[in-house]
Amino acid sequence: MPVLAALCASTLALAACDRTGDGAFGEKVRAYLLEHPEVIEEAVQKLGEKREIEAAQAATSAIETHRAALEQDPRDFVANPNGTVTVTEFFDYRCGYCKIAATEMSSIIEENPDVRVVFKEFPIFGEQSDETAAIMLTDLAKPKTLELHERLMAEKSLDDAALDRHLRAVGIDPAAARKAAQAPAIQQQLVDTHELAASLGINGTPAFVIGDRLISGADMEAVKAAITSAQAEKIAG
Repeated sequence: MPVLAALCASTLALAACDRTGDGAFGEKVRAYLLEHPEVIEEAVQKLGEKREIEAAQAATSAIETHRAALEQDPRDFVANPNGTVTVTEFFDYRCGYCKIAATEMSSIIEENPDVRVVFKEFPIFGEQSDETAAIMLTDLAKPKTLELHERLMAEKSLDDAALDRHLRAVGIDPAAARKAAQAPAIQQQLVDTHELAASLGINGTPAFVIGDRLISGADMEAVKAAITSAQAEKIAG
């Protein structure tokens, strides 16, 4: 009998056989827990599992509600736009885990033309992140998105000097890019992305949405498995 069930049986027996006051009953439960601390561990584990299931169910519902914003927002850059399986990634260029994921995401884009990758600029690490994300959403940067994305993700210390260096390397004037990044429409897009992330319960980077799944963190094995599953579903019809 699992320890949690044993506790329930024990407490029920106490309640049925001993009519002493609540204080005495509580002391007996306390004594049992002190003698069997593994019961508390099991209860915490069960609670964690329950919350994970509830969070997954809530995420699935939110994904369906916000599917268009996740996958079809015309303001977002999309790699492999004709793909039939969509991966939406929320990321920040100053996020170390995003940098870890970036190399494998580049390979996924290159090796899987059927996989659409939607880039969601989701700056959460301060002013430098905000500025970089806004610049990446400008018309000046969009034609160079993939090249710039790889450069910025490979940059260990992203500051203004590094950002300017990478912009110039792809033929973009940093001053013009910064001016264009102040456009109200770009600032609104960043606000919209933050609101979308909040609706999905996303509060960190990277985060991936594939089908009905939300994958938090740089768990690239889970990302690839979700892509493979989605591809199989498309083939099966």
